[in-house]
Amino acid sequence: MVTPTPSNPAGPASGDQPRTGLRERLRTGFGLLGPRHPRHTLPLSQVDTLALPVGDDGVVVGVNAEGQPAVLGVNRPTPFDILFIGGLWTAQVLALRAAATGARVTVETGRPGHWAQVVQAVGGGQAGMTVHDVGRVPPQGASAMGPVLVVRDCGMRPPRGRVTSGPWQSVLTLLPYLSPVAPRLMRQARLTGVQRVSPDEAAELGRVMALSPTEVESLPMLPDGMTLWYADRDHQYVMTQPTDAETGLLGAPRRID
Repeated sequence: MVTPTPSNPAGPASGDQPRTGLRERLRTGFGLLGPRHPRHTLPLSQVDTLALPVGDDGVVVGVNAEGQPAVLGVNRPTPFDILFIGGLWTAQVLALRAAATGARVTVETGRPGHWAQVVQAVGGGQAGMTVHDVGRVPPQGASAMGPVLVVRDCGMRPPRGRVTSGPWQSVLTLLPYLSPVAPRLMRQARLTGVQRVSPDEAAELGRVMALSPTEVESLPMLPDGMTLWYADRDHQYVMTQPTDAETGLLGAPRRID
């Protein structure tokens, strides 16, 4: 039987540790004291150097003319339609990067063989990427916890999709070149991306997108991987630079597949 020791109102006996300091911190659960360093100070003139070169959260589609990351937010609580007039290579890079952000990617295509290696890299099933025939995309059940990007790779005249954009479900429609349905799709889209096109196509796009003469002249000469993104009369050139893993999977940037 253990008999409690009566407290000593005069203070701790000789040899006892005071209940303040290290023992008290350990007893109350605060842990050990950390190292002590002088405070870090920063002159007001240098505060701007702490800024991160990211304009939004989402998919990094490349770098802009200033060399800063250009970010496309595809996971949104509102419907978001993207029209991309360009190459399959860039569309697949965007799909890979969207999957890396946690979005499920659904591809509607008439050329599933072109997407096989991408699906293998991402992983199939509801947690990765799935490929469906044109017109055979089932309801996706998108949610804030499971956003979805639908990529429609359905040729020059894609039919109206059974699965449309909605909350947490964005749709990217890929057109290899300008087609008769492009003006309608551009009116519906919140964002349009254009890669290298012919001079006649550039002139047509200039009228629809209200591009400057300089921008119209630049479209037939854009290098591989360069895209002119257009939204609400805001134009931005973006160069998509692949990572080593993307180059190993898809090869170098290219406009023609």
